[in-house]
Amino acid sequence: MDLEKIFNDQKTYYDTLMTRDVSLRIDAIKRVKLWIKDHMDLIEDALEKDLGKSRGESYMTEIGLTLEACTYTLKNIKKWVKKEKVKTPLHQFFSRSYTIYEPYGVTLIISPWNYPFLLAIEPLIGTIAAGNCAIVKPSEQTPHTSAIVAQLIDTCFDKGHAYCAEGGLEVSKELVNLPFDYIFFTGGKKAGKEIYMKAAETLTPVTLELGGKSPAILTDMIPMEIAAKRIIFGKFLNAGQTCIAPDYILIKDSMKAAFIDYADEYIKKFFGEHPLESENLCKIINKEQFDRLKKLLENQDILIGGEVDEEHLKIAPTIVNDVDFDNPLMEEEIFGPILPLVEYNRIEEAIQYINSHDKPLALYLFSNDSYHANKILDLCSFGDACINDTVSHFATNTLPFGGVGASGIGYYHGKFTFETFSHRRSVLHKSTRIDLPFRYYPLTDDKMKWIKRFLK
Repeated sequence: MDLEKIFNDQKTYYDTLMTRDVSLRIDAIKRVKLWIKDHMDLIEDALEKDLGKSRGESYMTEIGLTLEACTYTLKNIKKWVKKEKVKTPLHQFFSRSYTIYEPYGVTLIISPWNYPFLLAIEPLIGTIAAGNCAIVKPSEQTPHTSAIVAQLIDTCFDKGHAYCAEGGLEVSKELVNLPFDYIFFTGGKKAGKEIYMKAAETLTPVTLELGGKSPAILTDMIPMEIAAKRIIFGKFLNAGQTCIAPDYILIKDSMKAAFIDYADEYIKKFFGEHPLESENLCKIINKEQFDRLKKLLENQDILIGGEVDEEHLKIAPTIVNDVDFDNPLMEEEIFGPILPLVEYNRIEEAIQYINSHDKPLALYLFSNDSYHANKILDLCSFGDACINDTVSHFATNTLPFGGVGASGIGYYHGKFTFETFSHRRSVLHKSTRIDLPFRYYPLTDDKMKWIKRFLK
């Protein structure tokens, strides 16, 4: 494929101004929504082959959220594209002030392997809604889903409007060398840094959705059963291969026994007595990641789980006890079904540890005490927070989702995706009926009295 030609064709398509037509954007998103509904079995089969996802998990975490993004965008896009009036200061009287959203142009979306359908199509919906053209680069680690994404885009769009560029690392490298008007990347920190540096050469704006070690702080001011249930669900969803999965639990020693009992109960309820045989337990994406996770389990105090299935690349939901900050499990994001327990005594200790490391993408606090919530929200920096739950904030269209510092740049979801792929232009529209003389040279003392009266 000639990526440079595809890119130039999209530039030409964008220059026709066709994408400025809101009805064209709406029709495209409607086609995407209808295609997904008509091909749900194909999407589910692809996700099962690539990640071992059950049909239920595929719908709940990928297909359903993508459909919801389509529905929400179609419902609101006509409001989003309207100019928005803002207040005009008194010294600008006989003027009108407003903002207008303008598309960037040709955009690049690089999606990851862990949620390969959702994280390719949701940003695409947003950039199309904003009036852009787009090239989508899905992950080569999930070839079956990549093929489905390509089929969807090829069916629903003119190639000048949207195109799917399948392939490996060489395709990504070629794409980031092209002068896109915006780059949206979801993936690891190392690749994110490389894309950021490349984008800086042409001053291309970026959104980087990365990751990090997202903590869950468990306090004694919460029913332990519901806390354990929600932590187990959020951690072992997609076999822990979720950028916002709880990466470790900060827990008091006195609470461990109760937590372990409930955790064991809910692991069995969710995945059965033999989790490696459960259709609800996804597989690890490839042998390299499987071996990395398996090595992390060496010489650990395993309380629950630890079993592995090399043939099917599965690791049972695992909880590890007495993990200190020098443990290999605490060196980088785990991105797998291993949950370390880290002890703390006072909430201030938990805050100190979190703040002494890279800012996490998500933070989870389990407490019904407003003191704890206020303390964490005031003193810790993180992408997003969920109080008394895990991962569910990602599925809330009215909240922006994104990281800060090492966990990412920018945010999206709902209207925020539309805004991410738009430049918000400011317009001051002045009347010619009156022209105030005091702003013009020479700035005499009398004129300065007027200026100081307005600007103070």
